[in-house]
Order: sequence, then structure tokens, then C-alpha cells
Amino acid sequence: MEVFKENQLDIMLYVCGVCTALMILAFISKAIPKKRRVALILMELSSFSLLFFDRLAYIYRGNISDLGYIMVRVSNYMVYALSLFVIYTYNLIIKDSISKIRNYKKYVLIIIKAVDFLIIVGEILIVVSQFTGMYYTFDEFNRYQRGKFFVISYISPLISLILLQVVVQANRKNISRLMRIPLELFSIIPLVATIAQIFLYGLSLTNISIVGIAMLLYIFSLIDINEMVSKANENEIRILKEEQELLSSMFEETASALASAIDAKDEYTYGHSRRVARYSELIARRAGLKDADCKKVYYTALLHDVGKIGIPDSIINKPGKLTEEEYDTIKLHTTIGSQILSSINSSPYLSIGARYHHEWYDGSGYPEGLKGVEIPIISRIIAVADAYDTMTSKRSYRDPLPQWKVREEIINGSGTQFDPFFANEMLNIMDSDAIYIDE
Repeated sequence: MEVFKENQLDIMLYVCGVCTALMILAFISKAIPKKRRVALILMELSSFSLLFFDRLAYIYRGNISDLGYIMVRVSNYMVYALSLFVIYTYNLIIKDSISKIRNYKKYVLIIIKAVDFLIIVGEILIVVSQFTGMYYTFDEFNRYQRGKFFVISYISPLISLILLQVVVQANRKNISRLMRIPLELFSIIPLVATIAQIFLYGLSLTNISIVGIAMLLYIFSLIDINEMVSKANENEIRILKEEQELLSSMFEETASALASAIDAKDEYTYGHSRRVARYSELIARRAGLKDADCKKVYYTALLHDVGKIGIPDSIINKPGKLTEEEYDTIKLHTTIGSQILSSINSSPYLSIGARYHHEWYDGSGYPEGLKGVEIPIISRIIAVADAYDTMTSKRSYRDPLPQWKVREEIINGSGTQFDPFFANEMLNIMDSDAIYIDE
């Protein structure tokens, strides 16, 4: 204790510096809720002031100059007043913590109000003591001396700390693990220090312990807020992922239902859209496209024939050869499909695939006669997959073509109807026997 007594002024100075730093951090920390931040700033400010004036009280003790006379009295008054104010700021933090608990017991608010009342009474008694010498007096050498009733000055802070500890314990389960530690210590440590200080005259155990726990409370509050923010971010990310998965699932189900409705118009091509979508995605993956782009290819291919909704069933299901006029009508499904899908602003690639999947690599396709790389890559992929499924499906006018014939047609169409690169990927897929789809 002698070592502590000899160095307590230096300890006070060091702790004052830490309080100043924490006060600045609390002021600029936007992550901490406003009420908690105000309470922490007030706590660190009052803690700094408490030790600052406590230090001055020791420095000017015994100084009989006019300045010493004033400083000893002002500093000792401020020490008594600020020690209660620090507890008041602690009560503010307790209030903030309790406000976030839904089912707290009613007596908790009564206790919190009782603490406010005790602090007000304590502050009034400190003022009274200045005129009566109830708590302390000064001798002829301007030195602080305990008054006859100095023990009374400990009643208000002691009872307040005990009552606040009751509040903490009553809501222990609802207070975060990190915040429980400083909240419990804030009552226990100063209580022990106060009792010890009654018998160890000349030491500022109570004030230093209160300020130390106040510093700890700020640090743990910051850690607690960071954990809350981290958990909130994780929860937000999880919710966003779930929403994205739900939207993706809804989009796929809607697109599949629409594709089924389109395919149902032609009794011979049921499942055509889904097969083309799977073939197209397989070509895209073998071509080295990214996963996100492969999914775009899949959905675009699934809806590539959506424009057939606007084509009469009599033309689509005609058993014989189409007339030139009927063929011109069939070709309109690309522009009709593009117009329908263009309203989906979040997925512009859908309308592109519907519009250009009948363009030929040599420029002889429709509707615009695009050539080579002028044709969007997504449409060049679908063109090969669409042709493959058409050739391998039963039609009203023919049976499915054998694989050797399909292979021959794709080779012959490479560079004319099809992009040579994607046509070659289709041939590689056929060779690997990776395109069997059981409907």
C-alpha cells in the first residue's frame, strides 16, 4: 500500500490520459447507439474530472497560499460531487441496457429511479457539508480532515451501487455476456474499495477503482457493439442469400412453367425447351464460361421459344410442309419473344436469346441477318443446342434422326449455320455421350 500511496498521483495522471482518449473515441464512434454513446462520454468525462480534481486536492494539500486555499476547497468538493456523478452515468448505461430487454420486471425501473433519487440526495448533502463540516474540514495548515459524520458520505454511493447490482443480477440472463462482466465489476470493485478506504486514510481507492471500471465498461461496450454489428451483418447477409435463393427458385419455377406452356402448343416437341436449356448450359460450361454466365445461358435457352405463344396452333401443329406465308409467320416468334422478354429489365439477356437464336453464322438467318460475332454469344450457343434437339426429336413429318446423321448435319452446318467453336463443342459432347436426358 505504501508503494501505491507514493505513486498514486502518477497513476491518476496516467488514468486521466486514458479517459481522455476513450472520451474522444466514444465521441467519434458512430457504431455505438446515441444514448449509450452519450452515457459513455459523460462517464469518461466525469471520470477524468474526478481524478483530475482528486490529484489537485493532493497537490495543494497543506498549501497555505490564497491559491492553495481555493484549490483545496474546490477540488475536494468536486471529488465528492463527481464520484456520485460517475455512478449516475453508470445508471444511464444500466437504463440503456434495460431498455433493450422486453420482459424486465417492473421493480427494476423503481430501483433505477431510487438510485437517481439517492444521487440527488447525496449531492445535496455534499453542498450542506460545505457549510457544516459534516463530511470534512480543513485545519490551520489547509489540510483536509475527516468530519465526524464522514461515513454518511459513503451511504448514498454504497446503496446506489448495491441497488444497481440487484438490477444487473435480476436481468443477468438478458444482458450480453461481455456487458455483464464490467456491469458486475462496477458495483463490486468500488464497494470493496470504499470499505477499504474507510480504514486506509490518505488513499483514493474508491475513485481510482470507479474510474478503472468505467474505462473497462467503455472497452467492453465497444467490443459488445462490434459483436452485435458483426452478427447483424452476418444475419443480413444470410437473409439476402435466402432471398436471392428464393427469387432464383421462383424465377426458375416461373420460367419452367412458361416453357412447359410453350412446349404444350406442339404435341411433338414437349420438353424441347428444357432439353435445349440443358444442352446450352452444357456447351457453355465446356466452352469455359463462368457459372453465372452458364446460368444465364440456361434460362435464356429455356425461354428461347416464348414467342411461339403468338403463333397460331394450326401453323405450329401443321403435319405437312409449311407454305412460304406460314413460314414467315413462324419466323415472327423471334421478335414476339424478344418483345415479351424485353419487359424483364433485370435480365436483358433473355430477350437477346429469344430474338437471335435463328441467326446463322454466315448471315443468312433471321430476323436481322446478323453474321459471325455480330450474333450474341448466348444466341450462338442456343442455335447449336436448338438444332441438335430438333434433329433428335420426333416430328409430325419424320422420326428422330440417328446420331451419325445428326453429327453429319452439325459438321456441315459449322461455319454456315453454326459458330464453328460451339459446333465443335457440341460434337465433343456427343462423343463423350454426356447429353442423354431422360424426360
